[in-house]
Amino acid sequence: MGKTITVNGLTYKINDKNILNNMELEIESNKLYTIVGPNGSGKTTLIKHICKIIQCKSGEINIGDIDINSINGRELGKIMSSVPQNTNLDFAYTAWDIVLMGRNPHIGRFKKENDNDLEKVREAMKMTNTYHLKDEDISTLSGGERQRVIIARALAQETPVMILDEPISQLDIHHQIQVMNILKSLVKNYNKTVICVLHDLNIAAQYSDELILVNDGKVLKKGTPKEIINNEVLKEVYNMDFFIMDNPINSCPLILPFNKEK
Repeated sequence: MGKTITVNGLTYKINDKNILNNMELEIESNKLYTIVGPNGSGKTTLIKHICKIIQCKSGEINIGDIDINSINGRELGKIMSSVPQNTNLDFAYTAWDIVLMGRNPHIGRFKKENDNDLEKVREAMKMTNTYHLKDEDISTLSGGERQRVIIARALAQETPVMILDEPISQLDIHHQIQVMNILKSLVKNYNKTVICVLHDLNIAAQYSDELILVNDGKVLKKGTPKEIINNEVLKEVYNMDFFIMDNPINSCPLILPFNKEK
């Protein structure tokens, strides 16, 4: 389903405070997008609206020419999968059970999973290096292990769109790069659309086709990393100075924050 996601006039308030302020955005298919910006800028609230975790009440979100509000949960589950920021799970399911839940939109009501469903779960767990955890109680896993299991669940869901809120925040550097390589591969080899929220500007610059810079509930800029990342723009958003150079290995922007006062 290679369709564009469009956000038009999206506004969201909590106690009369604008969290999203007439936001406009177009997300094309088959790209890896990273949403960046300071804390409290509206990044998570935006993707919660796209995932329909928060109902869109002011403005509209469309997938192709279909209003997201007209799509029921099961059908939306065939279009997009999501990895939330908080992966705390307080129930006694195994890691395998959690990943198998990703197949729910594809399994008919009152029917059991088939061999294809089980194979998709195995593939997803092997891709995320979690297959050895399949029989472990999810509540006993470390934060990073749980994070990878939830990413495996989203992979097993086999959707054309994946949305991930800080998917590498609890991972060590090895698993951060492993997960980002998986996401990049999904775009390159399987024509998926991946939308991430990340705080690490260097990882965002290295892996993203486009960055979406959000500030004060609005999309400030959208474009390639080289179009977005410059000291003037970043200083405006983060209120600090940066030294920016081309990474000598891959020519992506390399961002070094510094304090002029020292």
